Amino acid sequence: MSMRKATGFFITIILFLLFIIVLFHVTEESANIRSVGAVIDERVKVDAITLSNNSFILDRNKSVVSEIYNDENRIYTPYHQIPAQVIDAFIATEDRRFFEHKGYDPSGMARAFMINMKSNSIEQGASTVTQQLVRNLYVGHEQTYDRKFSELLYAFKLEEMYSKEEIIEFYLNSIFFHNGVYGFGTASHFYFSKPIDQLTLAEIAFLTAIPNNPTHYDPLKNKKNTLARQEWILQKMLEEDVITEKEFKKALSEKINLVTSRRIDTHPDYVTYIHHEFKQLISKVEGYQDRVVQATEKERNSIHEQLQNRIDELYRSGIIIETSLDPLVQNKVISSFNRHLPEDVQGAAAIVDHSSQQLIALTGGKDYRKFDFHRGFQTFRQPGSTIKPLLVYAPYLDQNDVPLKTKVNSNDVCFGDYCPKNYGGKQYGNVTITTAFKYSLNTPAVRMLDQLGVNKGFSYLEQFNFSRMQPEDYRLPSALGGLTVGISPLELTNAYTTFANDGIFQPAYGIQRVTDLEGNVLYEWPQSPKQVWKESTNGKMRELLQQVVLDGTATKAQLSTTGYIGGKTGTTNQFHDLWFVGLTDDYTAGVWVGKDTPGSIESINSKSPHLLIWKDIMN
Repeated sequence: MSMRKATGFFITIILFLLFIIVLFHVTEESANIRSVGAVIDERVKVDAITLSNNSFILDRNKSVVSEIYNDENRIYTPYHQIPAQVIDAFIATEDRRFFEHKGYDPSGMARAFMINMKSNSIEQGASTVTQQLVRNLYVGHEQTYDRKFSELLYAFKLEEMYSKEEIIEFYLNSIFFHNGVYGFGTASHFYFSKPIDQLTLAEIAFLTAIPNNPTHYDPLKNKKNTLARQEWILQKMLEEDVITEKEFKKALSEKINLVTSRRIDTHPDYVTYIHHEFKQLISKVEGYQDRVVQATEKERNSIHEQLQNRIDELYRSGIIIETSLDPLVQNKVISSFNRHLPEDVQGAAAIVDHSSQQLIALTGGKDYRKFDFHRGFQTFRQPGSTIKPLLVYAPYLDQNDVPLKTKVNSNDVCFGDYCPKNYGGKQYGNVTITTAFKYSLNTPAVRMLDQLGVNKGFSYLEQFNFSRMQPEDYRLPSALGGLTVGISPLELTNAYTTFANDGIFQPAYGIQRVTDLEGNVLYEWPQSPKQVWKESTNGKMRELLQQVVLDGTATKAQLSTTGYIGGKTGTTNQFHDLWFVGLTDDYTAGVWVGKDTPGSIESINSKSPHLLIWKDIMN
């Protein structure tokens, strides 16, 4: 510290002390003069202290699969969970009179000034813990006299607002431990991979060394420096009688073994979707969704921005998102795609546990990276014949209540300029509904939709809330999947769960609930089940879906296990897409295979990769 800086520092201290003394004196002399606190309030505006916290995404086993934070990695530790030796270490080395002073320590300032003047350097700091907290939260670390004076005023104000226990709690959670780590509890997890209450005295002193100069005492690069300050900290604790000679020697002899833990961020496919679903949940529950519907284009942009700000605020507050992710199933799906698909072909799958109506797995594509384009819920493709059960057969049976042996014409037919054909151009004459369905004949499906009425068929489809359905889709070609935009794998799989639930549709979600860090429930998806078709209709549809696997287009999906198996295949024009959505007694799973830029995959059609993947998932 140069003589000029030291003198300036000394003058700042004297001026502040004189300021306080004069204010107290004048206040005592005149009842008309405002209190010290009132005068300080004019200059110092202190909002309630809130520190950002990490948020977490959990799988169905309550294991963390993703930690959510941006610049500040912080696991907030409340006062009652902070070991006494952690507090003792900082009080002994940073602020011995912390529990006695009012935010500033005149005797400590004077002592530090004299020591620093004698050495013409900074040998001892004069800032209290409260002042250091102020520096971290409000005034920054700029070395100016005005900033130092503001720091003293803020410290005085904080001591009025908070107890000593609260101040030390805020302090220990705000200090920087290098490598993006904030707070002592986080440092314990990061450097030793253990909770704070499992630290030894040696480890506590070691971590206490870092904040004094985080770069110089970075344990990952400058461990020798950290160990040297650790010894000094233990010596100070001994001098203050907060540890015994025996504890001191034992801590000095203990070897420090760093066991660093990195940010948890697994299952990128599923986690990416959970971020998307969480935004949807907040939009619905907090009214942003309704506001968007009623807003102009310009207003929508503002509402979307407000929603994103709200999401960021919730993540910073520290929340736990409990999900239905089954890691074993998720990994099984990914492995199957890698095994069955060539390099230039992509795919996606969604798996729903329909007994609980929970999304247990969702993939975004081969070699998926977090927040990339997600094929599971962001790709919209023509569904081919997988649309037939939802748009044609279930509505037709529900409206007409006919037996499955009822005959339909499967020969060529034209409706104006629209002349659908069966695969290969074959004509089969009159066939039963069962035959038409299990072999996925096209002309019977179009005839049935025409007889039913396009609007009536779509009145059923509308209940599934397919997000990209267009007015132009209300036409006969849609019976074969000829939609303007298409359907995502997740949407289609969700719709098929209706066949597992007696004709009742209830969207499956990945998020079970959202809580704060204490476990208090903040958000859950509202339940709104809808009876789409009669239970008797659903029974007939399950029989049709079963025939597809037993003796139709999906025999390669047969499982060795007993129990119900049913589903529907779909292939689009020029073999751009291969689909299979099927269900067992426990699960509904949808599989899509194709190229990102639509192109023929006829070369792999004979291998039926979509059926083999589905079979792998269900086995």
